[in-house]
Amino acid sequence: MKGPVVITCLYFIYLVTSHPTEKVTYNGNQLWKITNDNKTTLELLKTLANEKYLTLWMLTSKTVDAMIHHEYLNQVKEKLLENNQTYKVSIEDVQKAIDEVNPKPPENLDGHKDYRLTWNYYHNLADIYDYLHYLEATFPKLCTVITIGNSVEARPIKLLRISNRNPNNKAMFVEGGIHAREWISPASVTYIIHQLISNYDNEPSYIKNLDWYFVPVLNPDGYTYTYNVDRLWRKNTAKSMTSNCIGVDLNRNWGYDWSNNGSSNDPCSNLYSGRKPFSEPETASVAKFFINNPNIQWVGYLAVHSYGQYIVYPWGSPDRVIEDHKELNDLGSQAAKMIIEGGGESYTVGPIGTTVYAAFGSSTDWARGGEAIKFSFTIELGDYGKYGFLLPARFIKPSSDEVLILVRIIAQAVEKSLQNNNKC
Repeated sequence: MKGPVVITCLYFIYLVTSHPTEKVTYNGNQLWKITNDNKTTLELLKTLANEKYLTLWMLTSKTVDAMIHHEYLNQVKEKLLENNQTYKVSIEDVQKAIDEVNPKPPENLDGHKDYRLTWNYYHNLADIYDYLHYLEATFPKLCTVITIGNSVEARPIKLLRISNRNPNNKAMFVEGGIHAREWISPASVTYIIHQLISNYDNEPSYIKNLDWYFVPVLNPDGYTYTYNVDRLWRKNTAKSMTSNCIGVDLNRNWGYDWSNNGSSNDPCSNLYSGRKPFSEPETASVAKFFINNPNIQWVGYLAVHSYGQYIVYPWGSPDRVIEDHKELNDLGSQAAKMIIEGGGESYTVGPIGTTVYAAFGSSTDWARGGEAIKFSFTIELGDYGKYGFLLPARFIKPSSDEVLILVRIIAQAVEKSLQNNNKC
């Protein structure tokens, strides 16, 4: 999964005009990595995507990841050859990859007798929530489960608070599962929870002197939909008032720099930002939780995503530079260095808008711009495109260890910042 790459823009073109309830399959579809070395490549691929020949997954300065629909493999190949473009097949059969990514967990797992969750499989929402409630019942002085709201389909959005109850603690918010198909995100967030709880008594002060707020699955409807119906679904499942298309990109729906570049006002787009900021109950639940808890002193916010291997921070606008750019960049670079030293993957560090792509209305920008949370980061986990959104379950633990390094680096930076403020 190693190998540097710089993303200049990111597109997700996947039009859905209904809400299928039968299993969506991708038999014979292929994922291609296409060279992107002339000006006509992107326009050609956009045209082919609009004509439903392919679905664009990721665009970088050098290559484009595109899922070619099986009935158009020859036509796309001919178009590329006509334009002197080369490609390599990353996934021979997308459906086969989906089937192999996560074999159904057996009924009798080798995990704990009181919960099914492991980090050898991608688990369904019930397994994740059962684990949170197990922690609350087992460690009542440390763990609290809070339902902060309900999704479009009335599923609870559950938050786990880990706290030693020190009234002077500041707070860190960790958000996972906002994009439905990015399964590595909820898996990594629950892994971090597990690691902190398992070793809590031995954790350093910079961990124990923070209150931790984890939302492993902020998009429970979308996640359940990927698990049961369409593995490659991205958005929530809200019905549109103006279109037959469904779903809002929850990471374009936050109330800071909403609905500008890097989002769409088309309900059929995978970047649809919604009718207004916080129009969706999933994002609104977090905003209301912050409003309803004014005594919590937030100092960190981490959003866990995939894919591309990036550690990024505000702003989502490519035209703005945050005032403490160097400090945040140094912190991200320190984490990236430690990840490599620990045997992990290579991560690119920088502002969202220039390092990855323009993205307005994101949670990280809202955390910094709307809530003034200094240490606001997004991590895009593996890989670089060999598997894309279909990262096999065997990568859960190594990928999660990479996130955990960033979590610890942010916590250390918080402690250092607080100590410096106390000296002033």
